[in-house]
Amino acid sequence: MKDVRLDQTDAHRPASRVALCSVGFAHEDRVVLDGLSLDLAVTRLGVVGRNGSGKTTLARVLAGLVAPATGSYRLNGIDLARDRKAALGEVGILFQNPDHQIIFPTVLEEIAFGLTQQGRRKPQAEDMARATLARFGKAHWEAAYINTLSHGQKHLVCLMAIVAMAPRLLILDEPFAGLDIPTRAQLRRYLAHYTGNMIHITHDPADLAGYDQALWLDRGRVREIGESAGVIAAYVAEMTRLGEADDIADLPG
Repeated sequence: MKDVRLDQTDAHRPASRVALCSVGFAHEDRVVLDGLSLDLAVTRLGVVGRNGSGKTTLARVLAGLVAPATGSYRLNGIDLARDRKAALGEVGILFQNPDHQIIFPTVLEEIAFGLTQQGRRKPQAEDMARATLARFGKAHWEAAYINTLSHGQKHLVCLMAIVAMAPRLLILDEPFAGLDIPTRAQLRRYLAHYTGNMIHITHDPADLAGYDQALWLDRGRVREIGESAGVIAAYVAEMTRLGEADDIADLPG
């Protein structure tokens, strides 16, 4: 399945147009993405796949952090890898490890940074950062040092920094991995503060409850795409079948 067109619209939230044309990407001679062609109007899209299927690389391409090695990618008609200034208003990404995103020592500085990158002066950016903290009920975090925060709290700082910038599309790259059940539930609740479009990339289909559409990525290619319930059911059935095999016990000769 190489060429896909899928529209999903919401009367209250203009969709983000995601267009990939024959996108390829390799790492150390290993093909990670293999000729992906998609044309999607995204509001809420889940992406599932096994470890090593290319999900994180796809997330980085979608966020404009890396350019495709072959083919092309546009978000709402913009080449994000070439136009980083425009990308700041179009897309944000929440990584699995918040330490890969955070660069400033205090919460206020971290949240204000993206706003200054969008062109706000420092006083305005800090006022907007304070407003975001208040919106999340975390005004008392303003002067907190990030190195004193828990893993889940760091995730929330990253989310608040993205929400403050108000991008049209948020990409979640396994944000719940490694979190305990209460922290996962809390972060899921805080995600409700983001009202834009969302692409949630995960290996756990339980994370995608309530998503309208889903894409199953397998070895860098689209295995299946469509209505979420059907795609997730097919993915779970295949993962269950693979789990019943015993290839993990086989040692190389």
